Amino acid sequence: MSDVGVGIAGIVALFLLCSSGIEIGFAMAVIGVLGFAYLVSVGSAVNMMAKDFFDIFSSYNLTVVPLFMFMGQVAFSSGIARKLYDTAHKFLGHLPGGLAMATVGGATLFKAVCGSAPATTATFASLAVPEMDRYGYDKRLSTGVVATVGTLGYLIPPSSALILIGIITEQSIGKLFVAGFFPGLILAALFLLVIYVWCRLNPSIGPRSQRFTWKERAISLRAVVWPVVIFLVIIGGLMGGLFTPTEAGSVGTFAVLVLVLLRRGLSFAQFKKAVSDSIKPTAMILILIAGSTVFGHFLAMTQMPTLVSDWVTGLSLPRWIVMSLIMLVYLAGGSIVDDLAFMFLATPIFYPLGVKLGYDPIWFGIMIGLTVGIGVVIPPVAVCVFLVRKITDVPFNVIYQGVYPFLAALVAVVILLFIFPQIATYLPSVFYKN
Repeated sequence: MSDVGVGIAGIVALFLLCSSGIEIGFAMAVIGVLGFAYLVSVGSAVNMMAKDFFDIFSSYNLTVVPLFMFMGQVAFSSGIARKLYDTAHKFLGHLPGGLAMATVGGATLFKAVCGSAPATTATFASLAVPEMDRYGYDKRLSTGVVATVGTLGYLIPPSSALILIGIITEQSIGKLFVAGFFPGLILAALFLLVIYVWCRLNPSIGPRSQRFTWKERAISLRAVVWPVVIFLVIIGGLMGGLFTPTEAGSVGTFAVLVLVLLRRGLSFAQFKKAVSDSIKPTAMILILIAGSTVFGHFLAMTQMPTLVSDWVTGLSLPRWIVMSLIMLVYLAGGSIVDDLAFMFLATPIFYPLGVKLGYDPIWFGIMIGLTVGIGVVIPPVAVCVFLVRKITDVPFNVIYQGVYPFLAALVAVVILLFIFPQIATYLPSVFYKN
């Protein structure tokens, strides 16, 4: 069997192994070792696996993962989200669909201290849906908006997804953070527009709440100040070159801990839970990185990434069509296995192709992050929708009916990034000259 045939057989075997229920990180490691052993030797494969696992689990740069995970879990457990939601409610609640808009506003602010999309969705599903129920909101709107606000976590820094994309593609995490800022804000603005139009067309779906005085609004802003300060310190420090992403994670985590301790918003039991809940996804992510590294070395031996890149570029198709097909592959793969897990599998194959087509590596990373964000809200494997279903007990078909209008906003951002790539590349070009 040729090397390419071995590579194809390895990918098929990987999907078969994943269908058995084994975690994809372990599956990639197993198939990578077996394939490398077939192509080279058993001894070389074992040595390669040992080196890759040691390098990953002893990497200083990867300490950024648990740091930002822990920062998000502390923010998730401390009640910061409720204060941010209340502030957004006071400013937006009197508008058509105001409470749904407040959910988007609160989630956007919450992203300043929490990089986890599932955590954002879970937080606002338990926080905003009961409040919208109290005002008689249609379940499609209330559950649809909380399911989709989690996608902001794939763009607005500090984003755990962008951290992982930076690790996989060996691009600057700081550049990716800065690049995701404008697309994330545009996506949030389009979410607000979707809500406004939907509720203007059908006012009963999202009734207005009471109008608060400017004094009440001004008082509520106190809850926003410190999360915004923390966000500005993290992003400003990265932009100014004051510290690395790992140091940014340390500074941000320490600042959030100090904030919640001063406010007495975190009990010792909640602190232990935050530690536990950050360790679990961190371990999963590190296994994914280690497994994908082993599998990537196997694929490199088969020359598949290079051959796929050469074959596609030889088709003479417009590069935007090729990029669109790549995004569809991510969405299709994410319908079989978890979207984030498939990202680890597919990115080493398609990233060289994107660069060879002439796309900016940072722009490519933002597009992949946005694609994975779309994947977590479309069936059949829609993590954020599953979370909302579990928390609210609303049927899947109702949640999906609420999600579909917001997909229009996600697709609109994709189109805007194709037409105006500077939306993602401008800030990195300004703050990272070298």
